[in-house]
Amino acid sequence: MLKNLERIESNANAKIKLVSKLHAHKYRKEESLFVAEGVRLVEMALAARWPMRFAFVSDNALKNPRVVKAVELLQDRECPVYQLDGDLYSKASDTVNGQGLLLVMGQRLFTWREVLSCPRGDAPLLAVLDGIQDPGNAGTIIRTADALGCTGVVCLEGTVDMFSDKVVRSSMGSIFNIPFLDNVSRSAFIDACHDNELNMIATALDKLALKHYLAEYNSPTAIVFGNEGNGISAEILEAASSKVYIPMSGKAESLNVASAAAIVLYEASRQRAIL
Repeated sequence: MLKNLERIESNANAKIKLVSKLHAHKYRKEESLFVAEGVRLVEMALAARWPMRFAFVSDNALKNPRVVKAVELLQDRECPVYQLDGDLYSKASDTVNGQGLLLVMGQRLFTWREVLSCPRGDAPLLAVLDGIQDPGNAGTIIRTADALGCTGVVCLEGTVDMFSDKVVRSSMGSIFNIPFLDNVSRSAFIDACHDNELNMIATALDKLALKHYLAEYNSPTAIVFGNEGNGISAEILEAASSKVYIPMSGKAESLNVASAAAIVLYEASRQRAIL
């Protein structure tokens, strides 16, 4: 049952100011916090039992039974929930025409052991982001990796912040389902591949490379996807066990990196008989 909610009436309130700051990478890093906005994301955060600090809900959102249920669950977890009018909520929110519910959460840090562990006992399968800048692409790859059975995601230096609002939204909550490492140096990643006997496969626009469906993905594997404009870094290309490309019959020169990731990860999952 919904308990009484404390109201926030002023944009001078410290929590309003904090949420506004958390839309910027600098403050997310300083505070080790981030924002998940929308009913579905809050529901998935609750299911994943990530650390929660407090939530905002707008007056109008409380007319939605699904929002009320989410607020009740937050209260059951002793997460403070504050009620705001629509204008004040909009000032704190980073979403146009949002659902009126946002949750401030603690950033969770994972280990190499966690991203390499598979409950089914299968060989590790990692999706690796090498300098991907677009938050929509990054979030979509996380979602795809989650859907297709990857054990983890590794984000190398220069990749967009995984806790940015847009990455979290684009992941559709998958960020709460799959362990990931953020801001990993390329040298540390290469060492980890050697130490854990990971087959490092680099995706590339190179027709001299192996067609993606001819590569072998059943052994412990890390598949690397590169920056939207520049592709995979030279350091990673040099260290890769093999390179693959996606053959195309049309006139387009290349695929969006998130689309390419979906195609290659699907093939890896198909070979592993997950689908």
